[in-house]
Amino acid sequence: MLASTSGRIMLRTATSLGGKTALRALTARAAGGFVSSTSSNVSIKSNAHPANKMWLNQTHQVAYKSSVAHQPQTSERDEYNVSKTLVGPTACSEAGIDKLGITSPTTIYKNLTYQELFEHEVANNEGVVASAEYGDTFAVDTGKFTGRSPKDKWLVLNEGSDSAKHVDWSNINQATTPEVFQELYDKAVAHFNTLDRAYVFDCFVGASPKSQRKIRFVHEMAWPQHFVTNMFIRPESEDQLKDFEPDFTVINACSQVDEDWQRHNLHSDVAVVFNIEEKKAVIFGTYYGGENKKGIFSLMNYWLPMDNQFPMHCSANVCKETDESALFFGLSGTGKTTLSADPKRALIGDDEHGWDEDGIFNFEGGCYAKTINLTEQTEPDIYRAIHTDALLENVKLVEQDGKLVPDYFDVTKTENGRVSYPIFHIDGYHKPQMAGHPNNIIFLACDAFGVLPPVAKLTSGQAMYHFISGYTAKVAGTERGIVEPTPNFSACFGAAFLTLHPTRYADLLQEKLDGHGGQAWLVNTGWSGGAYGTGERMSIKTTRGIIDAILDGSALNANYVKEEAFGLDIPAELPGVDSHVLNPKNAWEDKDAYDATATKLAGMFVKNFEKYAGKGTVDYTQYGPQI
Repeated sequence: MLASTSGRIMLRTATSLGGKTALRALTARAAGGFVSSTSSNVSIKSNAHPANKMWLNQTHQVAYKSSVAHQPQTSERDEYNVSKTLVGPTACSEAGIDKLGITSPTTIYKNLTYQELFEHEVANNEGVVASAEYGDTFAVDTGKFTGRSPKDKWLVLNEGSDSAKHVDWSNINQATTPEVFQELYDKAVAHFNTLDRAYVFDCFVGASPKSQRKIRFVHEMAWPQHFVTNMFIRPESEDQLKDFEPDFTVINACSQVDEDWQRHNLHSDVAVVFNIEEKKAVIFGTYYGGENKKGIFSLMNYWLPMDNQFPMHCSANVCKETDESALFFGLSGTGKTTLSADPKRALIGDDEHGWDEDGIFNFEGGCYAKTINLTEQTEPDIYRAIHTDALLENVKLVEQDGKLVPDYFDVTKTENGRVSYPIFHIDGYHKPQMAGHPNNIIFLACDAFGVLPPVAKLTSGQAMYHFISGYTAKVAGTERGIVEPTPNFSACFGAAFLTLHPTRYADLLQEKLDGHGGQAWLVNTGWSGGAYGTGERMSIKTTRGIIDAILDGSALNANYVKEEAFGLDIPAELPGVDSHVLNPKNAWEDKDAYDATATKLAGMFVKNFEKYAGKGTVDYTQYGPQI
């Protein structure tokens, strides 16, 4: 919190001046010191990442120039106020990090408010103030890593442990030794013991009290604490933090690298290492915020199945009038975020959820959205969420009239530009973050071969088959070297985060459907009437009409016919949807070409599924295409 009313006024004035001016004004103000909740004066030292100098000397135009004022949801913003600045020789013990071996820092910034985080970010020169259309926000550059580094993620193989028995050890869950982990852990602790100050964030993952876990993050800088403050469930009162004993702790030493990576048999000097039994993780060499988020998601994918609860990589929404909920599974580019944002329904969350005996629940307290080609017309909820307290990552900024303005179409830095923001930035979101058992489970596929029907009602067995397959397709131009449609199979629509074998999650989904009902659907948001380059992309109007029919129950009561290639049941008609496109073969002029392409794609499904044959409690191969 600022020390005085005059300080608040000065902050508002400075942020209204635009990027560079605000940075100078706020840095000058911050140099005078903050006053903590313990009324101890502290000073902020610069800890800028060199990559954050990339923002200047950018002159081309962007799509939106207006500066429409946006009033943040101050009530929910201000409700998060459990900040403490701990100063003196007992700061580490008061923050609870002395148990980790971190004892030297004499100033600990714990669970800073949003206002304090912004002030620290600016004073530390950790990035710049960006002038988005709906309000100024902070922007950072994460250096050479603009996405996760999956080859540098490791799990400790503790011989004889539960995790050694249950983890699906693979190129996704790479094994390292307890000895390597201990060396890296000691290195991280030693680094923090060279610092005068550190940032600690205590939070929760999982909105359901029965499944919730307590997480502690230790960071070097303010902006990573801002990121996890956006993304995880924030404590609502100091009572929640009394005697807080974390179920897991992440020590993020992102400025350090593992010089001994070759001796450690790692992939590079970047290391993201989780030790399930020790309940600790260390991060070296990458500033990318998503490593914090997805690391904990991988842990939830381990913990929840142990309690017969189902973790899911999906979005979810709920009817505003009833407790009827729906799940949307899908890989990037399938429309998962767009279709779950429905004016008739309330958003529960956009990415990570769980399903227990009481229903579904969000893991997170915020959203982490891609910004590539973002416009208010295509993604209004995301676009309008980018205002005060949002955090931009690796988004190109251009200078206009003394302000730094986001250019979401310039992807010279990366196509994975991101924004994180608290869930309350979404108007009309579902505040309980929990809902009843889902009535509909929707698997989204962007089929660039033009073979899959726009919608199919799945049997229970087919649902498991398509869930394990996790299919979508890449098209020419999306990645270097892609010149024709290429299948992309990602088990359970999130293979990179699965700690157990994919069939374990399929068994859990089967148990949930058997126990609580719910209908599974396959929805193709890709091409119709031909493959990419010949056919046309399914219109959003058509897909919206299909989703509406699923959610209002009319699709369930439609007349169905059997599609030949995959043996899927497809509706003969749906309200408001052109019946001609519902049967994919009818939409192709060249029926022989359709048959050949359908056989080709079906063969790809069969080939991909061979590695799952005979695994799990049921062999789901029988529910795929028969060729």
